[in-house]
Amino acid sequence: MGYRTLQQAVTDLEKSGQLLRIDQPVDPNLLAGAIQRRVYQAQGPALLFTNLSGCRFPALANLYGTLERTRFLFRDSLRRVDSLVQLKLDPKQLFKQPSNLLRAPLAAWHLLPRRVRTAAVLKMQTDLTELPQIKSWPDDGGAFITLPQVYSESPLNPGLRHANLGMYRVQLSGNHYLPNKEVGLHYQIHRGIGVHHREALSLGHPLRVNIFIGGPPSLAVAAVMPLPEGMPELAFAGLLGGHRIPLVKGPGNLPIPAEADFVICGTIDPRQTKPEGPFGDHLGYYSLAHDFPLVNVEAVFHRPDAIWPFTTVGRPPQEDTSFGAFIHELTGALIPDVLPGIKAVHAVDAAGVHPLLLAIGSERYTPYDPLKQPQELLTQANAILGQGQLSLAKYLLMIAENDNPQLDVHDIPAFFNHLLERVDWRRDLHFQTRTTIDTLDYSGEGLNRGSKVVIAAAGPVRRELPLRVPDNLRLPEGFDRPQLALPGLLLIEGPTCQVHQPGNDADIEQFTATIDETNPLNDFALILIVDDSEFCAASLNNWLWVTFTRSNPAADIYGARSSTRAKHWGCEGPLIIDARIKPHHAPPLVDDPQIEKQVDALAVKGGPLQGII
Repeated sequence: MGYRTLQQAVTDLEKSGQLLRIDQPVDPNLLAGAIQRRVYQAQGPALLFTNLSGCRFPALANLYGTLERTRFLFRDSLRRVDSLVQLKLDPKQLFKQPSNLLRAPLAAWHLLPRRVRTAAVLKMQTDLTELPQIKSWPDDGGAFITLPQVYSESPLNPGLRHANLGMYRVQLSGNHYLPNKEVGLHYQIHRGIGVHHREALSLGHPLRVNIFIGGPPSLAVAAVMPLPEGMPELAFAGLLGGHRIPLVKGPGNLPIPAEADFVICGTIDPRQTKPEGPFGDHLGYYSLAHDFPLVNVEAVFHRPDAIWPFTTVGRPPQEDTSFGAFIHELTGALIPDVLPGIKAVHAVDAAGVHPLLLAIGSERYTPYDPLKQPQELLTQANAILGQGQLSLAKYLLMIAENDNPQLDVHDIPAFFNHLLERVDWRRDLHFQTRTTIDTLDYSGEGLNRGSKVVIAAAGPVRRELPLRVPDNLRLPEGFDRPQLALPGLLLIEGPTCQVHQPGNDADIEQFTATIDETNPLNDFALILIVDDSEFCAASLNNWLWVTFTRSNPAADIYGARSSTRAKHWGCEGPLIIDARIKPHHAPPLVDDPQIEKQVDALAVKGGPLQGII
């Protein structure tokens, strides 16, 4: 059976040597988060802070810090989840028709939450100022809950079948929130709670929400699962945890998991907002302050032995990387059923997840096609961009399985090599302009506003990719320090962008105009203009992060000898992406040197982190 409480998980991890207690005082302002980041980077143990300064509750970090530990936490239930996947049973339909459970494996019974009358989480009360005030980055707007589970129900159709459990960030303090009365609630575009918010607005009623912290580990994973509409996250948490989730009625009759560690109960006035943020986010920058909803807090409950779980959000890889990898293991086998013709999809963590998707599709219907050009791939691309969080993709790169059945979508260098050998920039670029992108992505035209591009390549090899920087390369003034990132992919340092001119940057256009058929640059398939080519060339993750978090396709893609025909844009020479920092971009996250020295001091001989970092 899976863990029914967070305390059981902590005990088990400690017994198996996968958890470290830190008993000396640790400041929740910057230091706790910095320790978690450093231990995560070292792929170290889970951390239990028993003495957070100014706080009586212990705090747990790095619980999901390695994929191996995440698998360990769910080792008892993974086989049961896999059995349902292999049988291709639809949990959503099982939940709608409980009688179908009689014909399903025993594991499916765990989908149904059960009602209880008493709960440990309701035994004690506190207030917001008593909760751990963890601030992760120097310019964060205040303390945040980084692993919250926000529960809401449809005001028009209340009940579990129309409920949503999402991990939306919650600001505990700072800005203009009334102390002990209000918390900020930031949810991004295309999140389930947004539907409930709109319904409440149409009715003119407040939207009741419960914010859970802690509880069995399956609750946190369920809150970030890309589940189909109509499939309650609380039901999936039971399936993953190996037991039916016990629920107790809270204020306003909204359910609360009986084994949660904390719950904040309150209501959202759908017409009221306040500035939320800044906050260090998973793209590696600060998401800036914007108006978002707030929760008017009515009560804060906790269990007697409550533990406060937290993580740090920042440039990937971070702890949420393990979430993504684990979710792929759970759901990857279902992709061909949900998206016919698609063999694999990879949301690239190093690029910030949403900015870059790699996909392998198939060309099934035209075996006689003499042109060998992408056809069904484009249909499949539209299907991908119509699926939940996948719709936030900014760059979708697709190739055909037919051309190389052995290619692994997670082998990023091999994927780019395959695509760049075959892509025809005159034909294979397909833009969506003035559309939605990730709320946290500041490369676009404004909050939630940007563009997308699908690059679909299929057919025979078209070019040989250069393996070195040419000796006779001559670059225009202001462009320097060429570096090879991958075969056929060149990094060039460009002048600092002083004024952003979307699609018409004078420096980039001047550079592009120099690439004629005789220019050695013409041999490269893709050229990235960056601020620091040495940094980008230092690792695969560096140039992926820079390129796809600092560019907006419609505004920052250029091409040598480009033209538009029947409203289709393409180019004969290399494709050029302007991946420099623009004046409107959010600032990148930078560690505080003094805090890092304090972390280093914990790793000296006799320190709690000796031998770990």
